Amino acid sequence: MCGIVGFTGAQSAAPLLLDGLKKLEYRGYDSAGIAVMDGQKITVSKVTGRIANLCEKTRDGADVPGSTGIGHTRWATHGAPTEENAHPHLSNDGRFAVVHNGIIENYMQLRDELIRDGYHFESETDTEVIVHLIEMYYRGNMRKALLKTTNRLQGSYALGVICSEEPGKIYAVREASPLILGVGIGENYFASDVTALVNHTRNVIYLEDGEFAELSCETIKIFDCTGQEIRKKVTRILWDVQAAEKGGYEHFMLKEIMEQPGAVKATIAPRIKEGKVVFEELGLTASEIGEIRKIIITACGSAYYAGCAGKYAIEKLCRIPVEVVLASELRYSDPLIDNRTLVIVISQSGETADTIAALKECKAKGARTLAVVNVVGSTVAKLADYTVYTWAGPEIAVATTKGYTTQVTVLYLLAVYFAGQLGRTEGEDRKLLTALQALPRQIQQAFDLNASIPALAKKYHASKSLFFIGRNTDYAIALEGALKMKEISYLHAEAYAAGELKHGTIALIEEHQPVIALCGNPAIMEKTLSNIVEVKSRGAEVLALTFRNNQKIVSVADDLLFIPKIDALFSAVVEIVPLQLLAYYVARENGCDIDKPKNLAKSVTVE
Repeated sequence: MCGIVGFTGAQSAAPLLLDGLKKLEYRGYDSAGIAVMDGQKITVSKVTGRIANLCEKTRDGADVPGSTGIGHTRWATHGAPTEENAHPHLSNDGRFAVVHNGIIENYMQLRDELIRDGYHFESETDTEVIVHLIEMYYRGNMRKALLKTTNRLQGSYALGVICSEEPGKIYAVREASPLILGVGIGENYFASDVTALVNHTRNVIYLEDGEFAELSCETIKIFDCTGQEIRKKVTRILWDVQAAEKGGYEHFMLKEIMEQPGAVKATIAPRIKEGKVVFEELGLTASEIGEIRKIIITACGSAYYAGCAGKYAIEKLCRIPVEVVLASELRYSDPLIDNRTLVIVISQSGETADTIAALKECKAKGARTLAVVNVVGSTVAKLADYTVYTWAGPEIAVATTKGYTTQVTVLYLLAVYFAGQLGRTEGEDRKLLTALQALPRQIQQAFDLNASIPALAKKYHASKSLFFIGRNTDYAIALEGALKMKEISYLHAEAYAAGELKHGTIALIEEHQPVIALCGNPAIMEKTLSNIVEVKSRGAEVLALTFRNNQKIVSVADDLLFIPKIDALFSAVVEIVPLQLLAYYVARENGCDIDKPKNLAKSVTVE
């Protein structure tokens, strides 16, 4: 969560810091601030609310002179969203300023100690202990002060630090929270996300846990946790800067929904060669795949629901039992895994705190681990034994769309690949590949078939509650559809297994209750139809998602969303699209901040 940026060079720092913070708005925040050093003076400016308020307060940075500085967007954890609690935080003597992503777990103990030593606290945050520790340990050498400070900290942190006695330098420290250095010409940067850097440089260095960096306008020096200088590889960012811009769409979310045919195609195309699914990057041999006796998929949020959708294809094709577990539960559940268990870890950012912890727990128990991620060089990608990238491109809106569909696509590809290696799809290869390759075209057809969604949004946007029902893969898709509605429209929305209605849920059905029924699987269509009749007999209004020529469903539903004819085994990638659009247009009708929903962050880097 939150976002941090830093700059040192010859240009005015404040406008660059503000620009970087704007690029990080999608991560979620409730206050923002910058600290800029002009000679030996540090000037801090902070606001609650949007970065636009900070731009207005500083006249777009003109009132904060200096060419070295740090910035921060805060999402409140310790203390309310106030200017006092906003970052950067200053030391009591004004010589040091700090920005911080993460959580310091032992901050109360450190706070009590520092108060006894005479330090005064201006905020309720855990972060303020860091700047006072630096002041306490500083004896003219920032590296030593940082080492002594970080040795006292327990928890997760990405830190940006400036010191008035070391003009022209910024310091960056990483422990269990993402931090990236930007390499420029006559200027250097750091940020918590590469999106904040690509307008200025595409050459980056990824810090690892326990490392810290000293940046001046001409040099970058990197040190390990003992203070020894180390060398790091510079990586080139390849995706186009324009990919992070709206491109004429009203919101990033709508742009990213519409990018899904291309994103899914980019995920599939390199992995089908000569009539087979290939994973050249995977490194799992056929004999190693044959040793797998259980697969656990673990993730959070939409990535977890991607796992729920992928489970059906993996089990159907591979005949290996698959368990899908929330990462926040797996890490505390003492899971029954061993070296014959494959743990598939899914994360869009690769920095999700619970997912990282679950991954480490499973590795410690001897499981093989496979990461499905979108961000190259992320923590999950580096920790896992094997990594498969989704190639979705940058996703800016907090609520994932193309991130989810490309994750499900990778799981489908893995299902076909594993099954092929196990010899379980002989005679079906051509059919399966044809179904996979049709997905981008079918997503586009789903767009074309649903021009009525804005009108449907006008009908349903004032609903107090929405129920999503489905069976089998339709239920897995309903989970993600309900989450999208909750995330961006703030309407109460819940997904239920349609077959469970009689076991309690139907008690909630009353006159005019909207029920969104997913009917994309012909094999169980009759069963879902009976559930539609059940809720309609109790006064519900049914919005059904089905094929255009499905007369049985069309004849009983009040309203309709359509999908093209698809292979039910791979249906999630297509079926979710009308539900994403419905959530988007309902949120738009309700005047919601669609790209930056309240209380949410793109990358949840704290527990």
